Amino acid sequence: MERNPNKSVEEHPRTFRELERTTLGDIGITARLIERFEVMGIHSVLDLLRLYPRRLHDRSNITPLTDIEVGVEATVFGSVEKCELKTGRNNKKRVEVILRNGDARLRVTFFNQVWRQKELAPDTEVAMFGKVDSFGGSLQMVNPIVDVLGKAGEGKTGRIIAVYPQSAKAGLSSWDIAPAVAKALEWVGEFYEPLDEALRSPLKLGKIDRTKAFNDIHGVPSIEDHRQAERRLRFDEFLVAQIGLVARKRALQASDAGIKHQIGGPLVKEFLTNLPFKMTDDQSTAIAEINQDLATAAPMHRLLQGDVGSGKTVVALAAMLTAVEGGYQSAMMAPTEVLAEQLYAVASRTIGVLKVPSPDGVLLSEQEVGVRLLTNRTKARERAAIADGLRDGTIHIVIGTHALLYGESPFTNLGVIVIDEHHRFGVEQRDVLKQRAVAGRVPDVLVMTATPIPRTAALLIYGDLDISTLKVMPSGRQPITTELLKRETVAVGAAYQRARDEVKNGHQVYVVCPLVEDSGKIEAAAATKRAEELGNTEFKGLNVGLLHGQMPSAEKEKIMNSFRSKEIDVLVATTVIEVGVDVPNATVMVIEDAQRFGLAQLHQLRGRVGRGGGASWCYLIADVTTKDAAARMEAMVETTDGFVLADRDLEIRGTGQIFGERQSGQSIDKHLRLARLPRDIKYVEFARTTAELILDSDPDLAHHRPLAEEVEDLLGDDVEYLFKS
Repeated sequence: MERNPNKSVEEHPRTFRELERTTLGDIGITARLIERFEVMGIHSVLDLLRLYPRRLHDRSNITPLTDIEVGVEATVFGSVEKCELKTGRNNKKRVEVILRNGDARLRVTFFNQVWRQKELAPDTEVAMFGKVDSFGGSLQMVNPIVDVLGKAGEGKTGRIIAVYPQSAKAGLSSWDIAPAVAKALEWVGEFYEPLDEALRSPLKLGKIDRTKAFNDIHGVPSIEDHRQAERRLRFDEFLVAQIGLVARKRALQASDAGIKHQIGGPLVKEFLTNLPFKMTDDQSTAIAEINQDLATAAPMHRLLQGDVGSGKTVVALAAMLTAVEGGYQSAMMAPTEVLAEQLYAVASRTIGVLKVPSPDGVLLSEQEVGVRLLTNRTKARERAAIADGLRDGTIHIVIGTHALLYGESPFTNLGVIVIDEHHRFGVEQRDVLKQRAVAGRVPDVLVMTATPIPRTAALLIYGDLDISTLKVMPSGRQPITTELLKRETVAVGAAYQRARDEVKNGHQVYVVCPLVEDSGKIEAAAATKRAEELGNTEFKGLNVGLLHGQMPSAEKEKIMNSFRSKEIDVLVATTVIEVGVDVPNATVMVIEDAQRFGLAQLHQLRGRVGRGGGASWCYLIADVTTKDAAARMEAMVETTDGFVLADRDLEIRGTGQIFGERQSGQSIDKHLRLARLPRDIKYVEFARTTAELILDSDPDLAHHRPLAEEVEDLLGDDVEYLFKS
């Protein structure tokens, strides 16, 4: 049967999956427009309907041209009477427009925007927002924001006009998009509604089903109707993500494919008793939460997040020792060799001295806990020795980098996996390590991060994980004094004087060179040059070392060992020292061109000092020219609390980069067309509750199949199997 392009022939409500599989051609959009929409990444009816208006123009709130005033920002509306390209001094071009509304006129000038001549042809209806000034005795606007609304006389007489994202590259304007959206809405007719009114009512959305929401957000009967439609669709975006994450978490908790570890054995007790410091209450709580997971047959799937220096490594080592005590092996994977070597050094001196029963069967025979390091620099002979030790039971724990993922699996009985700074690994990489277990049981997994994220963002990114948090810092840690300094000022000289004084007092210094995006070689060259400059000026006579990511592994290790042993006074480095470098004797951190770094990265770098219990300083040398950079610098100076900074970071940059913490988070971020954090915190929490209610009554979504399809299409194969009957 041939489909009527202007009316829905079938009477059933349309599901999102059906709309995703319906092309624009199927509903009668012309080939010329289809080509242009494809340039914008719009291929299906669902893509088109989720191209939401970017703003509204309410004609009742538009300032008449006769009422505008010099020095005041205003939105004006009218049609283009004249548009000319003119050339001024030095061959600089400008576009001059005369905007007409009734008998009133306004001159509008665009500098360095020659393309406006084509866009603003005579008789084009536009809305413009900008500051009014005066030129030659007449009022004018210069380089205002422009929304092209259509051609004069095309019936755009409604009080409220929806303005869509326009694309000069695609040659699509708002007046091209609006009729295509209207045609799509007419074709759809009724949308599938996943929620009954009772589930919608707590957010005062009871009367707004999806059909009304989509029609009101595009058709805009009123500003309030549009806002209510936005709220409903915003909530839907969060809900689909939450259903997938809650379902996955419940499936993991219900699984019996894991290992039941014995908790509270003498090995772990001895390790904790021998610690040279008193554990914080948060550390004790985290260990108890992890032990609860380890004691069940459901595989542990837990995130341990804590601020820089909060003591995550101790918690992780306790979990790994629990596995060793039960006859299992443990693996810890870190993203860099510097961090892996640091973790190996800590493990060797704390758990490598403990005794476990020898595997040779000799009565009362004991051996030390076998801990080994495996990186890309590990020679073939040592790799073979590690594999032999894992097979014969003399090696219990392997700490390494990506090298743990490649080659023949050395593990014979892997029980616990710890992944540090896990956001630097892909989901597939983490799964490969998990699959290296050959004992027929799924190992328990603990992932760690020293970059805390706000609770609401965690619900979206890690909603399928249990989360343990370390907020309390170990006793004796003093806040780091942080100062923002403008380059080429006396204060910068004072900062370097502080660094020299600290070296005289037996301490050490870091200098971090500017970040060069996507260019390791240039960054290394800049660090090398800066190390030479500082060695000949500010730190003349001191031992200045250099560390960057382009160095061979052996050289990196040599430099770090020299710094740890105090042979190097000042370490000039790139962000290779961002994580895993623990030198308690370092007391000064200088970050040059700090405005180039993100807030989380700045906090991580600052965390390299202040680890020895004494006073420490962090100097941010920056040329602040943007609002966001100013906000980052202000936050760094105001607080050293990583959790407070996480909230500020979310406010400053939104979810985009934060969702990069996890691959499923990236797909969620692309899915969030209307929803934004932190603005929509209450929607995330309500969506979580609603997802739990839906899954309580319908665990497999057997009665919500279209909703299950939306979850599968969002999160992919890792949740798809949950809803297969």
